[in-house]
Amino acid sequence: MNIPYKPLLPETKQPIIIIGASGIVKDAHLPAYKMAGFTVFGITNRTIAKAHDLAKEFEIQHVFENVAEAVKNAPSNAVYDITVLPDQYIEILEQLPNDAAVLIQKPMGNDLAQAREIVAVCERKNLVAAINFQLRFSPFVSAARYLINEGLIGDLYDFEFKITVNTPWELFPLIKEHPRLEILFHSVHYIDCIRSFMGNPKSVMAKTAKHPLKKLSSSRSTIILDYGEDKHVVINTNHDHHFGPNHEESYIKWEGTKGAIKAKMGLLMNYPDGLPDIFEYAIEDENGQYEWKKVNLEGSWFPEAFIGTMSNLMRFKEGSDSKLLASVQDILDTMKVVEACYISNTNGGILI
Repeated sequence: MNIPYKPLLPETKQPIIIIGASGIVKDAHLPAYKMAGFTVFGITNRTIAKAHDLAKEFEIQHVFENVAEAVKNAPSNAVYDITVLPDQYIEILEQLPNDAAVLIQKPMGNDLAQAREIVAVCERKNLVAAINFQLRFSPFVSAARYLINEGLIGDLYDFEFKITVNTPWELFPLIKEHPRLEILFHSVHYIDCIRSFMGNPKSVMAKTAKHPLKKLSSSRSTIILDYGEDKHVVINTNHDHHFGPNHEESYIKWEGTKGAIKAKMGLLMNYPDGLPDIFEYAIEDENGQYEWKKVNLEGSWFPEAFIGTMSNLMRFKEGSDSKLLASVQDILDTMKVVEACYISNTNGGILI
């Protein structure tokens, strides 16, 4: 079976200006844009030396001292790529030209109140604004979306994310100390991905937990999303599996009335080197039997999925895509679910 899963690229050239020069820019944004043939016009960062280093490594023509200088020198059709932490989003968005296209790093704020402020700024300035939730555009998610949209696995009734890995949080010093670590910066991807398939849940139940030997606000979560009595939608994450690779797990599983899909997310295992992804599906044959088939997909969540988020923004801006899939308005609903998770975590379960 031929499964289309690669994103459509924009039909016009839209130069990118990157605001921020963190590790994610080096490891994902810039490699992805190079693969896609996008032009990175310039880069700026508070620590300007980091911007110069990336400009040299990726042959970026312009390094700007600050956001104001970048905006002043930007081409009129520039796309702005904000890659800093949420506390800086509004300050940067206020400096962008009205009507500009902008891709903002996830999450959309530290909490729901800040998310609402970000949306308000974007709407007041008429920004074409999207949030960089790349998991939606990863090869294995795009392939699964095609099979499901074609009706090949029937009605989706079970949707599971299972993560049991050893995550080296020390590689993320800027978020390691955050008071809302696991759900806001990791499981938010899964919440958003689920919403992209199923819409908004009726309610949510969640518990996020610390590790007794680590100074982290949280590193393991269980989230149950209610989509009705015949659907089971759950996220289970454990970033503290320090016991070797034998029993690590990292997968998404979709089950429907006619078949099932399972995608191993190898990136999260043996991080940051990762393992290969594995994409498999099983569809009921004429005899009512199921045979699992493996499909080799090119690329992974990092860096290839970053092509998808930027491409959709550019294509929407130019008019070749009718919908901005991860618009700030859509992602506000993702942030509502995140906030509900933290409220559920605080309120606790039913006392016995």
